[in-house]
Amino acid sequence: MSATSDQQALGDVDLDAPDAILRLNLHPAIRAVQAALPRMRANGRSRVVNICSSPSASPSELLMRPQRGLVSFARTWALELAQTGITVNAVAPGPTEPNCEGEYQYLTGVSMHRLGRPDEIAAAIQFLLSEDAGFITGQTLFVYCGASIGKALL
Repeated sequence: MSATSDQQALGDVDLDAPDAILRLNLHPAIRAVQAALPRMRANGRSRVVNICSSPSASPSELLMRPQRGLVSFARTWALELAQTGITVNAVAPGPTEPNCEGEYQYLTGVSMHRLGRPDEIAAAIQFLLSEDAGFITGQTLFVYCGASIGKALL
């Protein structure tokens, strides 16, 4: 089973598959932050931004969408590191141009009726990494054309 495996019923889950998926998707984030943590603590004001998947999948797909764990990491690490000057947030980017499968179907369901641009995703990340975001921690910024607020009315 690949790290981007499709949904499985609970009775069919092979425990080796989720372990491999977690090792691929979550362990690198933990290791990277652990490696940087001493220097970030010494600096007294550092930033961590996890890039995670959007919440568009159904809850039953959570097992196979482990990047959602990065949202949880942002919240728990933010609590742990709040007194150190280190902020931890997540960005959940949506589909971006120019190559998005199912573009028409996606566009009919979002209020802005367009795909995002890579520079728009980068700008959100850049903001969370900036000094201006020093009072924001434990949050997930959904950067995908309003899809998190529901289907467009028109």
